[in-house]
Amino acid sequence: MSSAATGARPAWLGEQTAALAAAHAQGRMPHALLIHEAPGTGGDWLAAFAAALVLCEGRDAAPCGECALCRRLAALAHPDVTWVRPQEDSRQIRIEQVRELCADLALTSHGGGYKVGILTPADALNRFAANALLKTLEEPPARTLLILVASEPSRLPPTVLSRCQRLQIRAPSRAESVAWLTAARGTADWDAALDTLGEAPMQIAQLDPAELAAVGAEVRSTLAALAAGRTDPVAAAERWARAQLPLRLLCFENWLTERIRDGERAGALLPELRAGPYLSEAGAFLNIRELFGLVDEVRDLRATLDVPLNRGLALEALFRRLAPMGGVRTGVQG
Repeated sequence: MSSAATGARPAWLGEQTAALAAAHAQGRMPHALLIHEAPGTGGDWLAAFAAALVLCEGRDAAPCGECALCRRLAALAHPDVTWVRPQEDSRQIRIEQVRELCADLALTSHGGGYKVGILTPADALNRFAANALLKTLEEPPARTLLILVASEPSRLPPTVLSRCQRLQIRAPSRAESVAWLTAARGTADWDAALDTLGEAPMQIAQLDPAELAAVGAEVRSTLAALAAGRTDPVAAAERWARAQLPLRLLCFENWLTERIRDGERAGALLPELRAGPYLSEAGAFLNIRELFGLVDEVRDLRATLDVPLNRGLALEALFRRLAPMGGVRTGVQG
């Protein structure tokens, strides 16, 4: 959790924070909470808010943000809060991490109150880690709170999902994103940064907005040229594989998402399951199956960047599917 994530309360999270505060005040706080977020919209911030809510010393105005416990939580130094994330370059949360968390939650808290475990992103739990979490979800120790933050809850086993109370975070408006980023980081060209990654202000707050805008412009130009058959997929793949690939893949995913949204608004998407376009002599069309398939493949590539693979070949395969002869024709210009 970054310092930005512990700053001013994001306007678009008002409904969720009010629901949590009401549940806590009425003694109805769940023992397991699943926060469903679009990446960068505040899942970690809301998890920290929920932890502060049950740990804050200022009972009448929790979380106060000023007591010793709130300050420790903001500094990631609270002894009764454990954050579990993928370790180092791993893209997975592993069984050993979950076992350590469950053992810690079973111990008496330092402050005599709640113990909190936060798993983020929870959809990075591998199968064995998710199974190891089940016993604690089924038989939680008294005064414990487990918080799972996930952008793709469908990757979690149904047995885990069924034992969590879900809170969904809506995407912020552009005005809300810009206002929060300005308050957290100061004045910058946040519109250009948001154009690159979409409404993901918490994610963007960790990046250099000027660099992000420049990479985003290059990515959009390359993808538009690939879709129009104006550039070589091999050369583009080699260039991307050499530098800033994780950021480029984030931009690629956002570009595809925007193509899907634009196609839906324009009524230009083909719902048929056929891979190739038809009416080829008319205007170009989009096949929604192919576009969603590309989104999934980009996400899968992002998830496997920590394992040995030929990144250039993987990118080339994606880029060839964008080209006019690759099965996707785009009539929505980027």
